[in-house]
Amino acid sequence: MRMLHPNNAHDLTYNDVFMVPSLSQVGSRFGVDLTTPDGIGTTIPIVVSNMTAVAGRRMAEVVARRGGITVLPQDIPTDVIGDVVKWVKERHPLFETPITLAPGNTLGDALQLIHKRAHDAIVVVDDGGCPVGIFTEEDAAGFDRFTQVRHVMSRELVTFPETIDAPSAFDILSGQRLSVAPVVGDDGRLKGVMTRKGALRSTIYRPAVDADGRLLISVAVGINADPAGRATALAAMGVDVLVVDTAHGHQSKMIEVVEQVRAAVPGMKIVAGNVVTAEGTRHLIEAGADIVKVGVGPGAMCTTRMMTGVGRPQFSAVIECADEAARLGGTIWADGGVRFPRDVALALAGGAANVMFGSWFAGTYESAADVQRDTDGRLYKESFGMASNRAVKNRSRDDNELERARKELFEEGISTSRMYLDSQRPGVEDIIDQIVAGVRSSCTYAGAGTIPEFHERAVVGVQSHAGYEEGRPLGTSW
Repeated sequence: MRMLHPNNAHDLTYNDVFMVPSLSQVGSRFGVDLTTPDGIGTTIPIVVSNMTAVAGRRMAEVVARRGGITVLPQDIPTDVIGDVVKWVKERHPLFETPITLAPGNTLGDALQLIHKRAHDAIVVVDDGGCPVGIFTEEDAAGFDRFTQVRHVMSRELVTFPETIDAPSAFDILSGQRLSVAPVVGDDGRLKGVMTRKGALRSTIYRPAVDADGRLLISVAVGINADPAGRATALAAMGVDVLVVDTAHGHQSKMIEVVEQVRAAVPGMKIVAGNVVTAEGTRHLIEAGADIVKVGVGPGAMCTTRMMTGVGRPQFSAVIECADEAARLGGTIWADGGVRFPRDVALALAGGAANVMFGSWFAGTYESAADVQRDTDGRLYKESFGMASNRAVKNRSRDDNELERARKELFEEGISTSRMYLDSQRPGVEDIIDQIVAGVRSSCTYAGAGTIPEFHERAVVGVQSHAGYEEGRPLGTSW
């Protein structure tokens, strides 16, 4: 990356900078390969942060199917993690996981479940697991919540065989003006669902899979208790990437834990953080980390900078840490501070191999929190920071009462925030489409066909606040 203004006296955020176009021979955004250079197997630069209200099994499955990876939080018990990992690894890389009910279930049951998935449909199955109908939210109009779904479901089913491919599924669904269809095996039993938009996406994205073709998943490990033991257990479960995670990653205990985890699982990809300096990056890589997580305080749920004054503007932190990691043969993840696709592109231009997302994905069907409605009927989910009082209570639930009370006095995060579902983009895949479209287009402006080429060719300048505002679209006339 080349800076137009190389001697800037201040550290920079994403809002402080812009990218200028360069001579390009990349004719189409579809000619850009977004496979990440960190070697973990992701085909788009999207990592879902290990936030309890965001990262769960549904998020892990859907994001991996489109090429990213989800980091499950460290405060989930190991046995529960085992169940989640097994479940995600069993998901199909093409077919979506259906929501199912029996014909005798009620509309109340159906309406409680339907927003768990973005395809807005429930497959009604018989006792043998064969589909007998489709229920959508519109089918409930005019009926009370105690009505059985058998009385309102659509019985006219178009089903796909397991051998269906994405282009064929899209053509059939489009031709018959259907949004979703069940996929069945030779025995007629339900295997999954295909949606029109999902089939289309499967022609654009490549799933992030392991050597056996199973979806990728990552899990966080804290620096307390027995991190090496937990890492060993997670490796045995089939976890693909370990994230050794603490708010202040540049400390002696963190370095010791990374060394212990590296010794326990020598063949695994290890991410460690968070840091914001070249020195912190170097210490973690020398301790055994393959990837360093960069960012202190830029997250939407984080109050660290306001509470402590500690942190660093994210764009400058990414540049410095990425340069040091590259010198040592490692890579970095940019963690926090992204609000628009432009920010993701700038993080990659600055040298990040991957970008982490938390609050941006909190208000989606797939996030781990439950859907709620406000007094106006709008759907939302509650999110909270991982250093908030709420998160501390979750992590310290096994401590004695005095220790819990002591820990709860200190918090550096928001304990509750309403993250509204965007009616135009309610699913995480909708947001992924937006991000990937922006990043691919940024690469074409730079004349780059890959993420490493993008970092090499990007030309970035510094702008005033007025310059940033000039680039923002106006929803109404001035």
